[in-house]
Amino acid sequence: MSTTDHRRLVARSLDVITGNQDAGGGYPASPAYPVYGFSWFRDGSFIAEAASRAGAPGSATAFHDWCARMVTDRADRVLRVVAAHRGGGRPADRDYLPTRFTLDGRDPDVAGWGEFQTDGYGTWLWSLTAHLERHGLDPAPYRDAVALVVDYLAVTWDLPCNDWWEESGDERHVSTLGAIQGGLAAAARAGLADPEAVGPVLADAGNLVAEEGTLRGRLTKWLGNDAVDASLVACLTPFAVTDPYGRVAARTLAAVERDLLEPGGGVHRYLDDVFYGGGQWPVLAGLLGWHHARTGRTAAARRQLDWIAAQATPDGLLPEQAVDARLLHPEQLAPWEERWGPVATPLLWSHAMYVILADALGIHPTGPTHHP
Repeated sequence: MSTTDHRRLVARSLDVITGNQDAGGGYPASPAYPVYGFSWFRDGSFIAEAASRAGAPGSATAFHDWCARMVTDRADRVLRVVAAHRGGGRPADRDYLPTRFTLDGRDPDVAGWGEFQTDGYGTWLWSLTAHLERHGLDPAPYRDAVALVVDYLAVTWDLPCNDWWEESGDERHVSTLGAIQGGLAAAARAGLADPEAVGPVLADAGNLVAEEGTLRGRLTKWLGNDAVDASLVACLTPFAVTDPYGRVAARTLAAVERDLLEPGGGVHRYLDDVFYGGGQWPVLAGLLGWHHARTGRTAAARRQLDWIAAQATPDGLLPEQAVDARLLHPEQLAPWEERWGPVATPLLWSHAMYVILADALGIHPTGPTHHP
């Protein structure tokens, strides 16, 4: 695919992102899918990163303002969670922050969907910090919310919770720990968090991953497990909790590419994935390509960019996953389509990861701006 065509799809992706952003600042995960009308801190933080990098910083600022409101509006809950844990107890389940919110700022009300999930809060700290530094913005409006999130993560970081995929809530996930480490470290570097306050968490989380989340020299899906999950690439890029050129990174990347990467491009989530049959996710192709771009593997990064673009509908919309190619469990496609309809399209996070990867490769709708 030509650079010109990529520029057009980047521009289209930015239109999808900004055109679907709520007036209050939240990004719906997918405006047309039955259960994705909420705004996730995780999805939204990557979406905001794309907007911040590629010419729509006002959109990113609006999202970060919205996130800060979501947290400060629940300050009393955060304080109860922190006080309970520091006192050796456990707060009421309703006091933990949800993983997603309605666009008008309420907690979601969807039966049977667990909400305790901490990766999004770490990801938000990372995304906010990158945005403020990139555009030289005043951090003062965010200090109260950041302080609450830092305190919240300091007492919840090692608790079992849902992973990136809203699954396996009884486990402690390495990609979740990576998001928390990346966010806390970024906030400390930027002066938004006290390094002495976050230092013990960073050290303890790093030690825990090294002792229980690393097997045969590579990261694992969760602690005490040997499975591979493509979200682990985020521990390398962007969260950089391990040396991107080091042994652990190399072995983690090799395992992801061996088990989950398709020869023509596209990345599965994990081998047991049955959601819509277990297709290939543009989000993960973008994540893998971003790491390749960061580490100088430009041709490999470009293959992922081309693959993502090839998944776009004729009107330039990117899906949550590709289900017309190889599925890990094809017998599971029809049951999900009967339950919730076709795969979510557009998925704003897919558009965001495409934009980020294009930008990392110097492809931008208004010029060769490069933010590796």
